[in-house]
Amino acid sequence: MPDHVSDRIDPARLRKVLDGPWAEVRDAHREHLDERFLPVYGETGDQARERITRLLAELPVELGIAAAFPTEYGGRSDVGGSIVATEMLAQVDLSLMVKAGVQWGLFGGAVAALGTRRHHDAYLRDIVAGEIFGCFAMTETGHGSDVQQLRTTCVYDPQTQTFDLHTPHEAARKDYIGNAARDGRMAVVFAQMITGGQRRGVHAWLVPIRDADGNPLPGVTIGDAGPKAGLLGVDNGRLSFTHVRVPRDMLLDRYGQVAEDGTYSSPIENDSRRFFTMLGTLVRGRVSVGGAASAATKSALTIAVRYGDLRRQFGAPDSDREVLLNDYLAHQRKLLPALATTYALHFAQAELVAALSVAQGGDGPVDEHRQRELESRAAGLKAAQTWHATRTIQMCREACGGAGYLAENRLPSLKADTDVFTTFEGDNTVLLQLVAKGLLTGYRDAFGSLDGWGRASFVAEQVREMVLERTAARSLIERLTSAVPGRDEEVAVTDRGWQLRLFEDRERHLLDGAVRRLRNGAATKKDRPFDIFNDVQDHVLAVAAAHVDRVTLEAFVAGIEDTTDPAVQALLSRVCDLYALSVVEAHKGWFLEHGRLTPARAKAITGVVNGLLKELRPQMRTLVDGFAIPETWLHCAVLREEPQRQEVMAAHDAIGDPPPSSRASAMSST
Repeated sequence: MPDHVSDRIDPARLRKVLDGPWAEVRDAHREHLDERFLPVYGETGDQARERITRLLAELPVELGIAAAFPTEYGGRSDVGGSIVATEMLAQVDLSLMVKAGVQWGLFGGAVAALGTRRHHDAYLRDIVAGEIFGCFAMTETGHGSDVQQLRTTCVYDPQTQTFDLHTPHEAARKDYIGNAARDGRMAVVFAQMITGGQRRGVHAWLVPIRDADGNPLPGVTIGDAGPKAGLLGVDNGRLSFTHVRVPRDMLLDRYGQVAEDGTYSSPIENDSRRFFTMLGTLVRGRVSVGGAASAATKSALTIAVRYGDLRRQFGAPDSDREVLLNDYLAHQRKLLPALATTYALHFAQAELVAALSVAQGGDGPVDEHRQRELESRAAGLKAAQTWHATRTIQMCREACGGAGYLAENRLPSLKADTDVFTTFEGDNTVLLQLVAKGLLTGYRDAFGSLDGWGRASFVAEQVREMVLERTAARSLIERLTSAVPGRDEEVAVTDRGWQLRLFEDRERHLLDGAVRRLRNGAATKKDRPFDIFNDVQDHVLAVAAAHVDRVTLEAFVAGIEDTTDPAVQALLSRVCDLYALSVVEAHKGWFLEHGRLTPARAKAITGVVNGLLKELRPQMRTLVDGFAIPETWLHCAVLREEPQRQEVMAAHDAIGDPPPSSRASAMSST
């Protein structure tokens, strides 16, 4: 593997690697989505909603937004293609992406995944065609992440062969529901099923909520969620039900059936296992949100990097020209590590999408073990991607100074529209706990060492049978880690095997420590299972974060290995070095405390990172151009002025215009 990168490569060669197996889907979006689909800065909420609803109907069918549906209902049975389509829409307009995601990912996806043939034949064609707009009514005012404890009830009456759907109190109101305030005609409603006087757990029903004229149906109360920080084009609303009669055949009954006399049956006997199997079929939405967050991050970084190659500030003592922002180490420290992390997450997302496409793309039985593994991976990556988006888009806004604060330069809307991603499709902190519980359960199953605390059902019930495995590149990773020579102090910090081993060691040490603390808690707090887990929650979250860092690095390494273009491989290798060492640098305190780094080696890592920044500085534009975001999609006024600004700077250079005479004059002119 080359030790350095020299000449700037053609971004098209990088694009070919990044576009991956669904390059045709990406190209179709680049070709068909023109300026008509871009955000309109300064519009009102009502204007945005009207525009997004209209554009949703105008989306070309060849783009594959509804590609995941079976071909017989208008889709292409292409799960991966539908997720990639979502990523591309996110670079055009996030409101449009979310609106499409609600319609075809959440609402239509729930009907496809939880319904049976009769539901598919009756509704899927119209859902795919956009003839029926729908909602996904799961979250309640009082229960969001804890879906198993929803308060809405649906009680079966064998006399009428209908269910009585009811909102018992305000905290049980369905809240934040996309498509509810304006456009939804039906909703997939999640509620507690009661039949024969016995609770059967959370199930889903397909419920009409408006008539043909758009008026709420009897017993259905619809409200508007009100002004939001972003996503103005999405009509989030609230739904309440007052003893609404729902026919028995509107139960989405793939996993739980109710006979005419009220007898309940299910292919999965255990209530919790059935519940998590149902939710697991909907994992595609979580994967799409993570991918969309990364797509928005790429847009922000493209704007910030290109602006940094345009904007000059302060003069160097030995030059008559002011210095480009991107030439400052402090600016490189902001943009390049974030860019490296974005690349790492891109490859992790690509690996996840490919695995999900295989798992959900066939008609055969679902591999439950593999499904649990995918759920955990999706949860962890979604948390990493959305938190990275929130941090990076804000950083890009700051890196562009006052220009970054203007709506016409796109960054404010990217910031506002992605902010909620950290809490929808699963609150990130809760998702990391799900990842950690999977690791803890895997530890218990492998070593039988969790003893007493394992009785706390909320700790392990969700993923009882799951043992997390390495990423798809298991043999490659083992080969690299086993090849690390000698003592750590003698190995270059850019040695890939050393980096992989360090990440793995951190995860394993944190997991072992969490298990020890849990075991100690079980010995002293036997009658307080909540305290056993709650007292080590910070440790458990650290385990999950370390796990996500590790699988992300492994996916990046695998992506590099699969790259056949030597120049692109060399560039990606240095970006991977920057990602890995930036993570180590950010957690330097932990590595020092636990003897994984000596003080001298820790200092050396900072020096190597700075060297990588210098080496990658000429490649910054290449790296963002490799994302291949069409110029129109960036929708950024300051970049449209780029050629004129460059001409002005060239003219200043030609006549020898001096830079501002002092820092104070430069600051005042800014």
